[in-house]
Amino acid sequence: MNVEIFINFYDEISSLFLEMSPFLMLGFLISGLLYIIISKEKIANNLGKPGTLSVIKASIFGVPIPLCSCGVIPVAASLYKRGASKGATLSFLISTPQTGVDSILITYGMLGPIFAISRPFIALITGVIGGLLTEKIVDEDYSTTNKTNHKHSEKTIKDGLEYAFITLPQDIALPLIKGILLAGLFTIIMPNNFFQNYGITGWLAMLLMAFISIPMYICATASVPIAAGLILSGNLEPGAAFVFLMAGPATNIATISVIQKTLGKRIVYIYLSTIFVCSIFYYFN
Repeated sequence: MNVEIFINFYDEISSLFLEMSPFLMLGFLISGLLYIIISKEKIANNLGKPGTLSVIKASIFGVPIPLCSCGVIPVAASLYKRGASKGATLSFLISTPQTGVDSILITYGMLGPIFAISRPFIALITGVIGGLLTEKIVDEDYSTTNKTNHKHSEKTIKDGLEYAFITLPQDIALPLIKGILLAGLFTIIMPNNFFQNYGITGWLAMLLMAFISIPMYICATASVPIAAGLILSGNLEPGAAFVFLMAGPATNIATISVIQKTLGKRIVYIYLSTIFVCSIFYYFN
């Protein structure tokens, strides 16, 4: 039995890593591209100064990008490392994985226009709320108050690749691996077809959906058919399914682990509470 559990755990971790890898690679590539075309000064000038404008810009920037909660990790870490404020970084971290151009189209096809329109709008608002809460509660390590115009030599493709696949992975590799191990353990513990089998609805469905969705790994696009299945075969209310669409892609254990290392524990608390509270709030609206 112990050997079987170990084998299942290994299979879950391998499957999770393979599922996450393309999105992580995409995130690293985007980080390398941004490293080449966007200077530290431009990031600092637009996202480095604490305030509402930086937070809104970061959230708007994140909504259309097709990155999951793991793919967004290297991009957000890069933005923060290169001058973005903690509020803007968290705003980007919250808004980006909840949606993207691809997931919006799939949502429209499977769940209709109301869901498709609501997802990016709510992702934007939630990101702004999380970013503003961060700036109210957490003292910034530094803030950029003056525009900078330093001249730097142009970066090459080689510089971008070195940054994307050597420098950045070194910063996030350890917490990411820890998060994957915890996510694999969580996947084994949670029963298959939980909601369908027990027909959980109402308040209980909403609370359980929020609690279960936050630590699990699911991308914004993949969450759509699961939500549709929960509605059709599990008799789950559309509102509770929307909690899953919002909380599931927004975060997972691996993301939480990296945020704790990069931004600190207080940011993790704000991150999780914002997603949890906002998902419940939108359930009733």
